[in-house]
Amino acid sequence: MAVRGRLLSPSAIAWFRTPASVWWGFAAVHGFFLAWMMSFIIHGETFSDTEQYRQWAQLGYNPAVLGDAISPWVYPLLAQLPIFAANMFGPSLYLLGWTLIITALNAVGMAFLVRGTRSQTGIAPAWFWLFFTIFMGFLSFARVEGITTSFVLVALLYASERPVVAGLLLSLATWIKVWPAAVIAPLLIASARRFHVFLTGVVVSAGVAAFAVLTGAGSHLLDFAINQGDRGMQLEATFSTPWVWLSVFNIGGSKIADNVAINSTEVYGPGAEVAAFLMQPLLIVAALAGALLMVWALRRGAERQELLLEGSLLMVTAFIVFNKVGSPQFIIWLLPVVVAGLVHDWNRWKVPATLLMGIAFMTFIIYPLFYTPLIHANPIMAAVLTARNVLLVTLLVWAVRRTVELGRSAIPARSAK
Repeated sequence: MAVRGRLLSPSAIAWFRTPASVWWGFAAVHGFFLAWMMSFIIHGETFSDTEQYRQWAQLGYNPAVLGDAISPWVYPLLAQLPIFAANMFGPSLYLLGWTLIITALNAVGMAFLVRGTRSQTGIAPAWFWLFFTIFMGFLSFARVEGITTSFVLVALLYASERPVVAGLLLSLATWIKVWPAAVIAPLLIASARRFHVFLTGVVVSAGVAAFAVLTGAGSHLLDFAINQGDRGMQLEATFSTPWVWLSVFNIGGSKIADNVAINSTEVYGPGAEVAAFLMQPLLIVAALAGALLMVWALRRGAERQELLLEGSLLMVTAFIVFNKVGSPQFIIWLLPVVVAGLVHDWNRWKVPATLLMGIAFMTFIIYPLFYTPLIHANPIMAAVLTARNVLLVTLLVWAVRRTVELGRSAIPARSAK
């Protein structure tokens, strides 16, 4: 507060607390990334994963014509919609189409964040989102995660008053990228209208399955889940940290190398294959433990909205920490949960917000700045990655402790109905 007062005049501080200032900030941040992307767009090029998306859009999403290339069905079926829509201006301007889609969706999320009753409480969280984008924009503008952010944010903002709408948005988002399922579970537990939320998810999933069958893609409907089983421990995954350091010191033949078949960098060494095999059941156990903890807190009388938000943070962070895939864009999953938490109670959520900004900054150092030294087992970058992973674990511990505190501080007589 004192630093802000020395740097800015009272009138400037007051202006930054208005929705108009947020939209100017939105224009500046998104304008910067659009201008940066133009260095690729004017040459008909793409950036990062958007090259893969362009190939899929041009080939009609047909695995039969891809040969040994990566299958488009590593994503759920509805991911096809933005991937095809980004081709609206043709292949040479594919990146422009993709960037505009992300920008439009972010604008929708921002509008819900700073309008109506949230015209005041949403301002500071909106600025948090913009500063987060400065670090993570290279990823959010180039990966499917950027598509789902606003879906999840709007769902969380409306979960208490319109849980069915929240369930609809989360179900659609899950069929674009799986991670929003980590928010559906807390919604089902915390919502008093859980049956309607569940039914909404069933209807959406049935519709997606019917569409897949009618278009001849029924056999690929669940490929996104099956294809993950054979992966090894990805370099950035939290549980890969020991093998990163074994590679740094060249112990036991450990190394960091590319898995060309799935365009992933993984760790290899003593026990790495066993760890990769155990990660999926460990993730399931962690998710079940988190769900049971939330059920316990609810039955003790925990406030539903706070339980939904902190439970969502717990589950999403667990999905990252206990995942053998640790792609840097996974950090984007945490953004809508923390922003919604800041809207709900700024003071209570300052700790996870600070942790997330630190995680985002370190992730930016890892990718795109110094990823090449990391894959060559540079000890400084290994230390940065380790520190980032420690912050992720710390965030998970905070979410678990807060959920426990919700249950302990609640009145036992207020059992869930």
